Amino acid sequence: MKWTNDIAAVVTGGGSGLGAATARRLAGLGAKVALFDLNAEAGAAVADEIGGLFCNVDVTSTDSLAEGFAAARAAHGQERILVACAGIAPGQKTVSRGVAHDPGLFAKTLAINLGGTFNAAAQSAAGIATLDSVDADGSRGVIVMTASVAGIEGQVGQAAYAASKGGVIGLTLPMARDLADKGIRVVTIAPGLFETPMMAGLPDDVRDALGGLAPFPARLAKPDEYAQMVQQIVENDMLNGTVIRLDGAIRLPPR
Repeated sequence: MKWTNDIAAVVTGGGSGLGAATARRLAGLGAKVALFDLNAEAGAAVADEIGGLFCNVDVTSTDSLAEGFAAARAAHGQERILVACAGIAPGQKTVSRGVAHDPGLFAKTLAINLGGTFNAAAQSAAGIATLDSVDADGSRGVIVMTASVAGIEGQVGQAAYAASKGGVIGLTLPMARDLADKGIRVVTIAPGLFETPMMAGLPDDVRDALGGLAPFPARLAKPDEYAQMVQQIVENDMLNGTVIRLDGAIRLPPR
């Protein structure tokens, strides 16, 4: 898909981390960007910075998502790009000190990371399908979802997180097949270890050690490297129905 000044995009989790970097890059390419986030202060700040729109959205609520999409479309028109970055990363073992994993935390993780991603993608796709195609192939838009390498090789304490991200990986191909006749591509990025707010709270020596787990480059990845991959997915129409690891060849150890 080629970039034009009338392309609208929605980024969930756009107030920080990978979502904020993506919102900045898309805006820099000329897209009109709406950011969905629960953190009103952070989301509004990024929106003001890039000249975008902030919508206070809870991705676990279909009504909240619908209201967000309605506001974004009223301001920018129907989006052709959705990037789903909203998520949480709790840590808890299946059994710890004789106590079973909190079922509420497990359900919440699935609701945000998997359910929120699917519902945002489905609502966006329903809107994108109403648009005219932009080329001879019948392309209408693209949905980019965010998984994690933990969805493939989850570590100790990542049962809930890995299950949720593994679910996103499993969604990718069937969703792409569902939407193929509508000219909507679906691609998932599985990031490795990135410099996100979660990482920023760790001591420097811990961050350096984590970055060193990647064979090359032996460092934490930068959020804009995720955003760059989003750009490449949007631009390359043959990327569809696949999961792209963005991880410097890292393979997570058990702990």
